[in-house]
Amino acid sequence: MATRQKEEVASMIESLQEFSELKSIDKKTLTLVLQDSFRSVLAKMFETDENFDVIVNPDKGDIEILMNRVVVADDELQNPLLEVKLSDARKTVEDIEIGEDFTEEVHFEDFGRRAILNLRQTLAAKILELQKDGLYNKYKDLVGHVVTAEVYQVWKREMLLVDEDGNEVSLPRTEQIAGDNFRKGDHVRAVVLRVDNANNNPKIILSRTAPIFLQRLMEQEIPEIADGTIRIVKIVRLAGERAKVAVETSDDRIDPVGACVGVKGGRIHGIVRELRGENLDVIPYTNNASLLIQRALSPASISQIHIDEESKTAEVFMSSEEVSLAIGKAGANIKLACMLTGYQIDVYREGTGDDIFLDDFSDAIEPWVIQALKGIGLATAKAVLEADPAMVADKADLEEETVAEVRAVLEKEFEE
Repeated sequence: MATRQKEEVASMIESLQEFSELKSIDKKTLTLVLQDSFRSVLAKMFETDENFDVIVNPDKGDIEILMNRVVVADDELQNPLLEVKLSDARKTVEDIEIGEDFTEEVHFEDFGRRAILNLRQTLAAKILELQKDGLYNKYKDLVGHVVTAEVYQVWKREMLLVDEDGNEVSLPRTEQIAGDNFRKGDHVRAVVLRVDNANNNPKIILSRTAPIFLQRLMEQEIPEIADGTIRIVKIVRLAGERAKVAVETSDDRIDPVGACVGVKGGRIHGIVRELRGENLDVIPYTNNASLLIQRALSPASISQIHIDEESKTAEVFMSSEEVSLAIGKAGANIKLACMLTGYQIDVYREGTGDDIFLDDFSDAIEPWVIQALKGIGLATAKAVLEADPAMVADKADLEEETVAEVRAVLEKEFEE
């Protein structure tokens, strides 16, 4: 029985050694784990481990346990755990005297089956702890970097993926692009968004919608960005729909936009495919707010612009045919332009004639409703009245009843 238990102990130690090699755990850490595990079991068995020395040889996988006791007279023995009879001690050390320390080797397998089971559980817990620490330490340094992982399981709210080392990582539905449709076994590229470590239970969160993901893809595809010749100043995204990237360079010989896009868009084709057809607008950055707003509203052309630096607002005037370009599909273009520039941009049609700006109706129409209408390029009364009510409700995210009430107020003004 003792031989069998000794083999079990050796097997557990060997398994831990293999795990440490697989996870690149250093010998010092392995030694501490083994010492702590044996000491933990000894403390449970004897209520203390203070009089035990645990010596580990990580290279050979040998464990030596030494029990230290004080020699006492045979008739004065009170605690066999801490004391040893003089007669028993002299069987090993003939000249030992009362009061001296007596050290002898004990074999863990002699402690019985329960001790073996306790050791197995303790080592399993230590291995799990090492796995968690290893996962956290690996990924905390990878936040903001792109990784590739294989889809293991797809759920409604997230996908579970496995990296090259067999670690589990998560890609929440909220961090997936609308066009993503991955299946088990697919390989996915994403950026490490963050590493949660609540209760020492690390969870790796990936993202394909974060602006940093687009930045890392551009760094991989465009050498001038990778080497720092071109700098990405800011990226704003409506993932899967459209993104705007402001770039600059200190080298006057380089066209930063042309270098990023490449001949016939060759440098960004791969990025667009990875992002499920997301339209990329690359614009040259400038500290001139007026010029930056004009560039951000591309492809629309602006006739004039009025900026209020204090309120960070901009009134932009353009011809009627340019308004839809400035607003973009579902308001995406102007929304991104506001995000990129940091200004609230209101678009106005030129040549309003006897038309009336919606701001003049602030006493009859709620300001937030006016703002919603201006946000989709309807800044005047006639612009609202000429637009299809259903389209207005949809694009401005307003109730149809609200749109009808607004139209009634505007129509009354012209009747008068």
